[in-house]
Amino acid sequence: MSANNRKIITYENPFSPISEAYKTLRTNLHWSSIDRPVQTILVTSTEKNTGKSLTVVNMAVSFAQLGKKVVIVDCDLRKPTQHEYFMKSNRNGLSRLLEGHYQLEQCLVDTHIEHLKLLPSGIIPTNPAELLESSRMSKLLEELKTLFDVIIIDSPPALVVTDAHILAPKCDGVVFVIRSGKTKKELAQKALTYLKYANAHILGIVLNDQRDMKREIQYGYGNKG
Repeated sequence: MSANNRKIITYENPFSPISEAYKTLRTNLHWSSIDRPVQTILVTSTEKNTGKSLTVVNMAVSFAQLGKKVVIVDCDLRKPTQHEYFMKSNRNGLSRLLEGHYQLEQCLVDTHIEHLKLLPSGIIPTNPAELLESSRMSKLLEELKTLFDVIIIDSPPALVVTDAHILAPKCDGVVFVIRSGKTKKELAQKALTYLKYANAHILGIVLNDQRDMKREIQYGYGNKG
């Protein structure tokens, strides 16, 4: 396995401005869900290369640093990346579990970060949308809720495939990631509209790469409902 070039800033430099921004995101997620407890959080974006998967990792680490039992579920069954951050194999993972080949305990892997586990994607299947829409996926989320305090789900971009729309109603809330200078406003609005049609509860929007500001990620509240 090749060396890991994907740095986890909240782990490697927990007091950096970027790490502090993720702590702010964590706090805002808590306060935005006071009247509606949030345990399963779906993270998606408009298109690729927005920093979505990186946001997932750093959010998860931030929660784990509070002593929360956290799991990352890589539901990007088309272009998975979460296993690369932790230098783990993705041979046995979500796809194989949903196909009935393995049990959850055979697919969950420890990471080098205390309190944080990973459920990798598994081998890329031929029918990702069907697997994510299955009753097995719903049952899996219910099982994970009994084992973990926080479940953070990495899904494909919302305008590229239907996977995020399928998963959103199964989750307590959605964090939407956009990238400064890349994500077009009209496309972001379109993706958010689609998610709301799917009965997604939008928790907020993360803006990555705002280079002219003090912090490189910013958090804004979405339209809740």
